[in-house]
Amino acid sequence: MAEQHRPRTDTRPAAPRAAPPAFVAALRSAVRGTSDFGAAARALTTMDASNYRRVPLGVLAPRDADDIAAALAVCRDHGVPVVARGGGTSIAGQATGTGLVLDLTRHLRTILDLDPAARTAVVQPGVILDDLRAAAAPHGLTFGPDPSTHSRCTLGGMIGNNSCGAHSVTWGTTADNVRKLSVVRYGGEALYLEQGSGEGPEGVGALVAAHLALLRTGYPGLPRRISGYALDALLPEHPGGPDPVRAFCGSEGTLGIVTEATVRLVEAPRARALAVLGYADESAAADAAPGLLPYRPLTVEGMAADLVTASAGLPRGAAWLFVETGGDTPAEARAHAERVLRGAGAVDGAVVTDPAGQRALWRIREDAAGTATRMPDGSEAWPGWEDCAVPPARLGAYLRDFRALLAEHGLRGTPYGHFGDGCVHVRIDFDLMTDAGVARFRRFSEETASLVVAHGGSLSGEHGDGQARAELLTRMYGDELVALFHRFKDLWDPDGGLNPGILARPAPLDANLRFAVLPKRPVDVEFGYPQDGGDFAGAVRRCVGVAKCRTAEASGAGVMCPSFRATGEEAHSTRGRARLLHEMLAGEVITDGWRSEEVRDALDLCLSCKGCRSDCPVGVDMATYKAEFLHQHYRGRLRPAAHYAMGRLPQWLRLARPFARPLNALARLRPLAALAKRLAGIAPERTIPVLATETYSRWLRRRQGKGTYVLSTDRVVALWADTFTEHLSPQVGRAAVRVLEEATGRTVLPPPRGLCCGLTYVSTGQLDAARRVMRRTLDRLHLPPGHPLVVLEPSCAATLRTDLPELLPDDPRAAELAASVRTFAQYLEEYAPDWAPPRLDRPAAGQTHCHQHAVLGDAAERGLRERMGLTGELSGGCCGLAGNFGFEKGHWEVSVACAEERLLPAVRNAEPGTELLADGFSCRTQLDQLAGRRARHLAEVVAEAIEEAAATAVDEGPGGGA
Repeated sequence: MAEQHRPRTDTRPAAPRAAPPAFVAALRSAVRGTSDFGAAARALTTMDASNYRRVPLGVLAPRDADDIAAALAVCRDHGVPVVARGGGTSIAGQATGTGLVLDLTRHLRTILDLDPAARTAVVQPGVILDDLRAAAAPHGLTFGPDPSTHSRCTLGGMIGNNSCGAHSVTWGTTADNVRKLSVVRYGGEALYLEQGSGEGPEGVGALVAAHLALLRTGYPGLPRRISGYALDALLPEHPGGPDPVRAFCGSEGTLGIVTEATVRLVEAPRARALAVLGYADESAAADAAPGLLPYRPLTVEGMAADLVTASAGLPRGAAWLFVETGGDTPAEARAHAERVLRGAGAVDGAVVTDPAGQRALWRIREDAAGTATRMPDGSEAWPGWEDCAVPPARLGAYLRDFRALLAEHGLRGTPYGHFGDGCVHVRIDFDLMTDAGVARFRRFSEETASLVVAHGGSLSGEHGDGQARAELLTRMYGDELVALFHRFKDLWDPDGGLNPGILARPAPLDANLRFAVLPKRPVDVEFGYPQDGGDFAGAVRRCVGVAKCRTAEASGAGVMCPSFRATGEEAHSTRGRARLLHEMLAGEVITDGWRSEEVRDALDLCLSCKGCRSDCPVGVDMATYKAEFLHQHYRGRLRPAAHYAMGRLPQWLRLARPFARPLNALARLRPLAALAKRLAGIAPERTIPVLATETYSRWLRRRQGKGTYVLSTDRVVALWADTFTEHLSPQVGRAAVRVLEEATGRTVLPPPRGLCCGLTYVSTGQLDAARRVMRRTLDRLHLPPGHPLVVLEPSCAATLRTDLPELLPDDPRAAELAASVRTFAQYLEEYAPDWAPPRLDRPAAGQTHCHQHAVLGDAAERGLRERMGLTGELSGGCCGLAGNFGFEKGHWEVSVACAEERLLPAVRNAEPGTELLADGFSCRTQLDQLAGRRARHLAEVVAEAIEEAAATAVDEGPGGGA
């Protein structure tokens, strides 16, 4: 009789324990890899991308297969359980554990062999999927399975979960694409698995032989059956003979640890097209999906309107199918897609052949695992019933029943997924913070499991059972087959040390929930957190662990997460920092709250670029969390010198203004400069910027006359005098005045004295001072309602747009000022739409400021560059200077690494005559100090073009030429 689980009355996790000293000593003497049993390492690995949390004893990064074997031997000797971890993006909880976590991404990420003729590759388990695909691409090959986390998931994790992805209708699951495996059992014994070479450990063959009838009849027949152990792969009639490799795939780290895998590569289409089909609702889309399979598409993906923003630009409809087709030529791929479109019976449709357009549409789908965690009204939604699968022909009927069941329980969800394979993903607005909500989560899960089985489906269609669904496997397979699963697990792992509580003899689905340890009441904080109901814990909960921040390189205009790409360390990813903040609030592993040095050290390398605010699918805003933490951490304590020096930069620059010339001269004396940098906490490698001898506002007052600051007329322009433009680069302000007056016919008036957005105070966590500065600004800046405010420095514009209203949520003037902010190009687009700037017709290079990308948008800047004939794309990523970050002592190496990722190569590779653009003072300073190249604000370039055009007109005279 299989074990039965009853609902638990107490779902609180057990208190975490520390690693026994004897175990730590034995492990470190047996392996060459690095181990860490500190609070930070443990906190970083308490969670994956699921609802679950288990606190490990420590983390080991093994160097090779021998290390893994030695570690597993020590763990068995000391009774310590083991969980293998790749990208940590599992959604069912199987990448968490209470013993030793094996981090296979640090050292075991080598592609050992790639044979284009045989179409195979030999990989270590920590190889990132996109790295394998990139290595195979020059040979016209790829690895077929492609989950949406392809930029950070590992081959080992894909084997453990039997991952699938969007193209499984063509290339199948991971199990269909693995040929050989080298694995290590708990205790250190190595096994080699290959189809036809046996069934695995001793006793497995006899177990299968004794239950042939059950194994032949107990499994549903559908393409996405991921649940349970694939014991039917060991049947003697299995094509090619018993296949222990297929039986191992999807075992979720409960049988052995993969040390090496031989995988199949497939031919990648030379060209692709995308048929986007609109339907009346998701059930209609689901009903249509099976009928498209005879067209042999590469993929058939579905989603409904509740997952899509209004600006997505999709065809008419309330649900859509994305049907990708391939061909040897673009014309062939397009013709294939057009055949699909004609036969689809859709309400509306379109064929997209432009690669950039296809990427933009696929990003909507790939980000769904994150975006679906927020309902349209901003409320939270969670995995837990994430990825069941039914026969494709039953999908429409299942979705109708599923929606009815959601309504019956008073729940909401946003189904989407692999409609061509009958697999549905969904995040649901479960209340996992209260006992009543957790009880409803359990009831819904049980009833939905029965619904899936009634439709002939599998509880898991992609991500594995983990803790989320394994308890319910008896509903799908029955007691007898589930009992066989347990015996199979025991033959592989008789000591029960590999990922206990997962898949076999699972923990209850409502145990170990990660929310149980969080504070029950909102934490007293400074920012308003308007998107999270004012709750800092709610803001931290935003991170669901999909780990888009862990990509090895930024794509397109993306920014997140530069410090992870520079260091490769989880602690310096957005997800890692969010996990540490979660554990800080929990107070079990990180026990000193806001005084935590572990959290402080992880946030120290956060550049506050705000890239995660836009690039993270759920909008985690680590720059704000960092400012909050620094404020709380240093409350009533001595701060680092850089906080006093650069955090109060506006104050010091105002005091220094009368002495600019002698201070500049002193800064050129190396001994004095070195002393000043040491006292100010500035990196010794940095050069102190030159102070302007005449500030921007002083120049403007001298130019316009003293006058008064009156904005009651539409014939004037309010141009913000930010600290950097005012004291360090006034030429940008002068250029902007020239352009704005030329283009609009309006007059730029001198600003009131003493205005400041508070940027440097916010970035160093001096939030009390930031609020004082912001309130003074609101008191002095009498901006009429609806009157725009032009801000030249992107960081200052972003501060006014976001930090100002979030630090002063109760002051309506803050929201009004935030809404008034315009960039230079945005103002021209809005208030001089018919003005034609002079054309330059030359290439441009440089960087879009990270705050511009994350908060302000750069469409207007792109449009202005296009009208001027400035061709080429600016780099994404982050320059690495990031305000005070790159100047602070200890940040030099990371700052340079960030710049070397995209900005510096783009500038070095620019052809002669290329215009170098950087609207941010930090970006311009970084280029000057690291590359010796002068970049300019777009306003400077436009102003120069106007002057050149005017000079040309004078030279040519009224006759129009010589």
